[in-house]
Amino acid sequence: MITRLPILAALAVVFVAALAAEAQQVGKVHRVGFLWESPATLSSGIERFRRELRNLGWVEGQNVVVEYRWSAGQYDRLNDMARELVWLKVDLIVAPSSVYTDAAKRATSTIPIVFAVHADPVGSGHVASLARPGGNITGTSLASTESYVKGLELLKEVVPGPRTRGREAGDELRAKGARGGRRSPELWA
Repeated sequence: MITRLPILAALAVVFVAALAAEAQQVGKVHRVGFLWESPATLSSGIERFRRELRNLGWVEGQNVVVEYRWSAGQYDRLNDMARELVWLKVDLIVAPSSVYTDAAKRATSTIPIVFAVHADPVGSGHVASLARPGGNITGTSLASTESYVKGLELLKEVVPGPRTRGREAGDELRAKGARGGRRSPELWA
């Protein structure tokens, strides 16, 4: 299971970098919008997020206000919640996964959006590329077609010549049963 604690700590760092990038006014209280399922699904992660913010000099209620919006399983409310954050004029929206990122993207094209867990930010159209996301959305991707392709290119450079790269899992399972133990097709360089 993937822990979200380091991801939220990374979000805190990205948040601080985003706010530091703009000219900060002395005494200005920054507002962060946070879209998520519920505090119960991420309670330790939220505390870690707050702790990392404090470690970086951002204290909730002093120089930063976090506007939490919880969907509570009602995903049809996400678009309204994202629009509400835009109406509140938040400086940044934290949208931990692709579902929340999509709602935030529909609500704004100017407020920075940071995602933590995204299966395919390029394929979904949320960013132009991993190297240069463009627009107002950025974050980290756990799995990416671009990353896999680049990894295979690097592997081919380091270890030239034909090599088994992988198998299709479904075919491998079927091969043991339906095809009397024959091996599945292999992907070659």
